[in-house]
Amino acid sequence: MKSVKVSRLAILAASVALALPAAAQQVTMMTGPQGGSWVPLGGALKNMWEKAVPGLAMTVTPGAGIANVRGIDEGKAQIGLANSPTTVDGIEGRAPYPKKVTKVCQVANLYPQYFQVAALADAKVNSYADLKGKSLVTQPKGNTAEAVTEAVLKANGMSYQSLAKANFQASYTDAVSMMKDGHAQVMTMGTTAPASAIMDLASARDVKLVPVDDKTMAEMNKQNPGYIKRVVKAGTYPKQDKDVQVIGYSTHIVAACDLPEDVVYKITKAMAENVDDMAAVVKPIAGLTPKDMAVDIGVPFHKGATRYYKEKGAI
Repeated sequence: MKSVKVSRLAILAASVALALPAAAQQVTMMTGPQGGSWVPLGGALKNMWEKAVPGLAMTVTPGAGIANVRGIDEGKAQIGLANSPTTVDGIEGRAPYPKKVTKVCQVANLYPQYFQVAALADAKVNSYADLKGKSLVTQPKGNTAEAVTEAVLKANGMSYQSLAKANFQASYTDAVSMMKDGHAQVMTMGTTAPASAIMDLASARDVKLVPVDDKTMAEMNKQNPGYIKRVVKAGTYPKQDKDVQVIGYSTHIVAACDLPEDVVYKITKAMAENVDDMAAVVKPIAGLTPKDMAVDIGVPFHKGATRYYKEKGAI
């Protein structure tokens, strides 16, 4: 009798197992610092992707451009937001990466980023050369903007030791507080324009954007051709009466190369079909096309993304 009960239980368990959906695909996504555009965008992508991929269960965590690429390469995450030039640095094995990145694949380009150097108006910083002896706040190591800040200083014959003080804050909100209180005279960040953090600062202090000069731009291009010149148009910020040229690059989505092809195909398709939803969170995404998403930036494409772009004739 006992053996019959066991057999019936086994049959029941097997029936329940067959009725259940396939095991969930657990995925961790790394976004950006608190106060930046990557955090709300990560939340929007999580909602979009979980609807598009049955069984997908996403955890979204803060991160930073370089840290996200390393996190995926080291197996700590499977998807992340990143910045095109510093991802290429990882693929090539250049500093600040300790070794070549081999497990990270391109999914989609999303929108332009602007490296913005905001100085208090009374700090008298009119060029990058004027940063010498000033107090500066940027993000911690692992953030693209911090790497660009260090490279900009180097291109002008300086280092962090050339400054009165270098501060490293994990959130843009804390950096803005330092600027408002006068504990820092200059703030650097890589984000959209207008940046909400700079708008917040401009509501309390007079600020100006510091333009990139041709010499610095040329030096940056020698290091990495992924850097391009972009323009923050006049009127983007309060009291900004003329266009300001800045260092630019692109935000893109990367994924672990071993993430299932079908999952990446579906998340790529979901983004292409829900551009307006993403643009509602980050305005510059408006008008994004599969062809834009599929531009080759020097990072190998994931098979799932390639499959979608070929279907759409984007590559």
